[in-house]
Parts: sequence; structure tokens; C-alpha cells
Amino acid sequence: MSTQRDYIQQNKDRFLNELFELLRIPSVSADPKFAPDVQRTAEAVKTSLLAAGADHAEIIPTPGHPIVYGEKRMGDNLPTVLVYGHYDVQPPDPLELWTSPPFEPVIRKTDKHPDGAIFARGSCDDKGQMYMHVKALEVMLKTGTLPCNVKFMIEGEEEVGSANLGDFLRAHKEKLKADVILISDTSIIANDTPSIDVGLRGLSYMEVEVTGPNRDLHSGVYGGAVANPVNILCKMIAALHDENNRVTIPGFYDNVTELTADERAELNRAPFDVEEYKRDLDIADIHGEKGYTTIERTGVRPTLDVNGIWGGYTGEGAKTVLPSKAFAKISMRLVPNQTSKEISDKFAAHFNNLAPAGVKVKVSYHHGGEPVVVSTHSAAYRAASAAMEEAYGKKPIPTRGGGSIPIVALFKSVLGLDSILFGFGLDSDALHSPNEHYGVFNYLKGIETIPLFYKNYVNEGK
Repeated sequence: MSTQRDYIQQNKDRFLNELFELLRIPSVSADPKFAPDVQRTAEAVKTSLLAAGADHAEIIPTPGHPIVYGEKRMGDNLPTVLVYGHYDVQPPDPLELWTSPPFEPVIRKTDKHPDGAIFARGSCDDKGQMYMHVKALEVMLKTGTLPCNVKFMIEGEEEVGSANLGDFLRAHKEKLKADVILISDTSIIANDTPSIDVGLRGLSYMEVEVTGPNRDLHSGVYGGAVANPVNILCKMIAALHDENNRVTIPGFYDNVTELTADERAELNRAPFDVEEYKRDLDIADIHGEKGYTTIERTGVRPTLDVNGIWGGYTGEGAKTVLPSKAFAKISMRLVPNQTSKEISDKFAAHFNNLAPAGVKVKVSYHHGGEPVVVSTHSAAYRAASAAMEEAYGKKPIPTRGGGSIPIVALFKSVLGLDSILFGFGLDSDALHSPNEHYGVFNYLKGIETIPLFYKNYVNEGK
């Protein structure tokens, strides 16, 4: 019987081609016009699980997009790993910034991926990383090395806030019963520097609407006499940070725990080259909250950012209009002890207080999630660390991720289970941006490393 590594080598072209087929389906969960494609992707994931050797797989409807569930049982007295991932993707806009069509995957070499990277929407976030687990199941079954039970829960609404996942967990607690959650939706420091995220920031995502006059006005006739909602919105947004780039919302930092000097030193031990960081982003300098490093700003400090702003005339040519309305989408990344409801309520109150009398303000809450911290002392973390050390030849560094995966806190509160954040992408893989990509090395290395986690996790329990 071939070894796991031999089997991966023999089948790597097929593994890539299967992923390409999945990436060709535009499963954009945010846009209703893609709903048939989201459903089609769920069906493709179900088919892939069965083909990999799952005993059972099904598509379970929700009030939104469906969830794919699958399982492979190896014995009643064995541990059970629950794999979570998502098959939905971000909208590909703006399309003109892609160097190749977002749903026609191609492999191109990059500085960070000299062996080639898969360019396509969802290649890294999260189809490529999710599909590693499907192929890892196949590898273990074909080589007779699956040492425990496996369950899969692959959702289609992660990119729009996982609104139906809490109810799904509560309704299917017995079906989802497991010992640990395994998630690949995060990054490593570099292909020669493995790492495991041991923390994620929470999220509060808001939309604001500022209304001035009851209709668009001629800027020559009314300009200077009536509040312009776009001008006002820009001033209100600018007032959300002070001169040290701290968020000005009253009480925003009340529950934020400051790291000790030793904790900060340990966090900043991770390799980081600020000059390379600036070159990669083509920026002249870094920016952020005064008194903190870039690693701290993106991992352990709360933030507020405008994700989109619009209003008035934005078409070709000129139109001298004073708009009736202006809009913005604003997200806040949260750290332990902050909650999405607390921060959302404080934001809404403060934003309304910033508005002058000449405009009306509406604040809407889109979605959110809670911050999490993962223990580095658990059997599951030790198994993940040993797996990466065996695969990469180097012990992984524990890091704090700046992103948010709302399901991680839900898993803990509803199922009572801890998660291992076992990601293999790079922060530079343009997640949520044009030209998203995922290294061929990373994809295959993930398929190689995941079975090592299973082996080590079962051995930890012996």
C-alpha cells in the first residue's frame, strides 16, 4: 500500500483539477442572482465527500443557503473530528482589476509562490482550504490510515455573517457531536515559517445612511445653503478617530485588556519585515494606533474601518448635483472582552450624536461575531503543532489572526467545543480582493499535513 505522501504525489494533478472545477462555480452568497450557483456548489461538495469515501453526505436547507454535512465513521469508541469550512465566496468586484477572470482558475508564479499559485475567487478563502480536508479524507482512506471518526459541516453563508448557523447548531447538536473542531480558514506567516492562529478578532459590521434634503439638488442653486450629506458623512467618519488613530467612540476601549510587556514581546517574536510589508502593499509608510507595532495592530488591538462609501453622481462625466443621501459600510474588529452587541450599540449612539441638525441619520446592523482565544496547552493544539513540525521541518509559531470567523465562538457556546485554526494560506494571497490566489505548494502541503493531525490527535489520547 502506498504512503500518504506517495498517494498525494500520484494524484496531485487530479486534486488540482477537482479544485478548479469547484472554483469555476460563482458561489457568491451576498448576491441573490448567484443563488442557483451557491446551490450547485453545495451539491458539488456533497458529491466530492461521497467520492472521497464518506459513508454519508447530505445537503441540509436553512432559511438562507444550505449546509453540507458528511461523515465517515471508523468506530464507536474513537475520537471524532468535526471539520468546518465554507463554500461561499466574496463578490469578485471590481472585475476590471483581475488579471484573469475570477471564476476561470489559472496557475501563475509569484514572488511568494515560485511553484505557482491558483488565481481565482475562493481559491484561498475558503474553497481551496476547505477542499484540502476532503482530499485528506481520501488520502487517509486510500492508504488505510484514518484513525478516528470524521464529520464535515461546510456552510454557504460565512461571507455574509453565518446568520443561520447558530440555529443550525442548536437544532443538530447530536448530529454534530464531536471532540474537536478543525478549521482551515486562516494563514501561516510564510511558506518556510509555519504558524497556527491562537486568536481571532470579533466583528461588528454596520451600515450608515445620512439624509439631507428630500431630493437631489442643483449644486449651483442650493450649494452652500443646504447640508450636503456626502460632505457631512465624510466629516462624521473623520471624527471616528483621533490624532493618535484611536477610535473616539465613548467606552470603546473599556473592556479591552492590555497585554503585559512579556506578552507583547512574545507576540512580536514572529518574523516580520516592515520594509517588505510596505513593498508588498506599495505604501510609503505604515499607519495605525500610536504606540503599537503592526503585528499588535492587526492581531490584538480593536479597529474601525470604512469598507465602502457612496452617494451622489459617480457615473461618467460631470453632474453638478447636491445629493439627497450618502452611505457607508463600517466594520469594527473586536478583541477579547469586547462583544459585538456592546460595540454596535455604542457605535450607533455615537454616530447619531455626531450628526448636525441639518441631516438625519440611520444606522443599521448587518452582522457580527465574537473574539476568541485558543489554548496552546490542549491535546488538539499539541497535535496540530506536531503535525506542522513534521510536515514543514520547523515548529509552528502561535500567532493572533486579525480576521474574524464568527462560528468559532458559536462552536464554543453552543457545542462546547474548542477549535483548531489550521490554516495554510498567506496574508498576501489577496483574500477578498481582486486576484485572490492560493499557492499550489500550500494546497498540497495542507493535504499532506492534515492527516498528520489526525494521527497525532489520536495518539495524544492514548
